[in-house]
Amino acid sequence: MRSPSEVKGAPPKALKPAETAFRKKIHEEIRPWGAFRCYPCRVTGNLKIITVKPGRALSLQYHRRRNEFWVILDSGLEMTLGKRTWRPKRGEEIFIPIRTPHRLRCVGRRPGRVMEVWIGRSSESDIVRLRDDFGRVT
Repeated sequence: MRSPSEVKGAPPKALKPAETAFRKKIHEEIRPWGAFRCYPCRVTGNLKIITVKPGRALSLQYHRRRNEFWVILDSGLEMTLGKRTWRPKRGEEIFIPIRTPHRLRCVGRRPGRVMEVWIGRSSESDIVRLRDDFGRVT
């Protein structure tokens, strides 16, 4: 099992308490056939696989009651988190703090997927949309 400091995608910057607590509970175990990663489920409110069509984007949004943890499953995505925008690599793990604007866009030729883990009890009504390509701004 790897220690928290070796966890894939753990950024070198100073982590916020909620992110540190979540990342400490992630562990990876090596097996003869490869490995698996375990994410904490007791603090999870929901787990989704989101698929974004080429040329489409989620709303620029934030949440009032939950943090999120994303694992990038495919290449061809563009991530905005706060003021930073970049193209995450497949397997990259991203912590999205509560009340932080974020957006995912598919800039590739094929649909792109991300695994989204809600940290905290919440619902779909917790989305505050700042910008939206489909007229759903809150």
